[in-house]
Amino acid sequence: MSWTRKVSCTPTPLRAGRLPDTPGPHPTGFALLPWLLLGMGSFSNLFQGETANPWIGGLGLLTFNSLYIYVSFRAFVKEKREARSTHVALGLLAAVTCGLGLGYGGSWLLFFPLLGLATGAVVRMPRLRLTGAAVTVLSGVVAFVRDGWGGLDIAYATWISTIVTAAILSLSEAVRELRAAREELARRAVEEERLRFSRDLHDLLGHTLSVIVVKSEAARRLAARDMDAAVAQVADIESVGRQALTEIREAVTGYRRGSLATELDRAHSALAAAGITPAFHQSGPPLPQQTEALLGWVVREAVTNVVRHSGAARCEITVSGGTERVRLTVTDDGTGTPVTAPREGIGGTGLRGMTERLAAAGGTLTAGPGPREGFVVTAELPVESAELTVATDSPEMPEPVRAGIG
Repeated sequence: MSWTRKVSCTPTPLRAGRLPDTPGPHPTGFALLPWLLLGMGSFSNLFQGETANPWIGGLGLLTFNSLYIYVSFRAFVKEKREARSTHVALGLLAAVTCGLGLGYGGSWLLFFPLLGLATGAVVRMPRLRLTGAAVTVLSGVVAFVRDGWGGLDIAYATWISTIVTAAILSLSEAVRELRAAREELARRAVEEERLRFSRDLHDLLGHTLSVIVVKSEAARRLAARDMDAAVAQVADIESVGRQALTEIREAVTGYRRGSLATELDRAHSALAAAGITPAFHQSGPPLPQQTEALLGWVVREAVTNVVRHSGAARCEITVSGGTERVRLTVTDDGTGTPVTAPREGIGGTGLRGMTERLAAAGGTLTAGPGPREGFVVTAELPVESAELTVATDSPEMPEPVRAGIG
């Protein structure tokens, strides 16, 4: 059976001196205000006395401009754009435009393309098709009534202004959302990398320092009556320290991979130094490297828990593998009292983090007091799983089984 290692997806750091692209300032209604110059012809007619009932025309022009500005500034905020008041204002704008077009015609018909701009800014797909068609037909009917077939150019201009405005604004919003999503992904990648590094150091140093403390206590006890045994314990401390330096270097580069056999050897040494009788049982066919790596972390954290918190006299580790699934059980005869809430400064609930990691690989984790005494940690994994590569190649490592490990 051949296994291929997938490349671990670690975030690429930002280049020095270069900031990520930002979406830039959000567009506002000021972008649509220059188009009000299309109404300058009507405004000129009022002052030149070419408009009948100039007071009504002036009031209509003021009302149109006020509604247009109101709609334009609300069109660039999604919540305001979708509000009922905005759509009511757009409907009133359409009514005022029809009234001015029917009443005066000529240059007053140019307000219909402005109505199209406001419609394209407010309405989005899929409602834009029906609304845009309705505004276009309305402008064509009013222009035909006033200026005959020559007024149909107004309908074409209204259709173009509606569709082009909606397309440009929709594209602009999509670009901004994509940039915001990219920045969010980059931010999360940095946070995940920091979490990975902190977990690496926490797990590596927590276990290693526990072993060093236990062996140092053993060396101190043996120094008075058996110097050779004490020297052997000191040699083990040196070996553990050197190995810890290697592991920390590997953790920094993100390439560290666990080994079940290595962790079982370390577990035997740590348990023996702590005065806990170790017992190992392993059966079944050889396991893939990915499965061994994940089970190795379970052994490391569970044994560290036993050494530091259980007060046990015996610890038994059983690995039983089958053709489809493998089970790891770590049992001690200690107090059997788990830490149910995370302590301050630990950095999270280790049991939950390890459970989620095994679940991502298609496995399960249970931990709690044994049926008679002590504490039992049971991890079960599929022998072959596509998720195992992702779970174990990732430099992130599980937190301790009990929240008290620190």
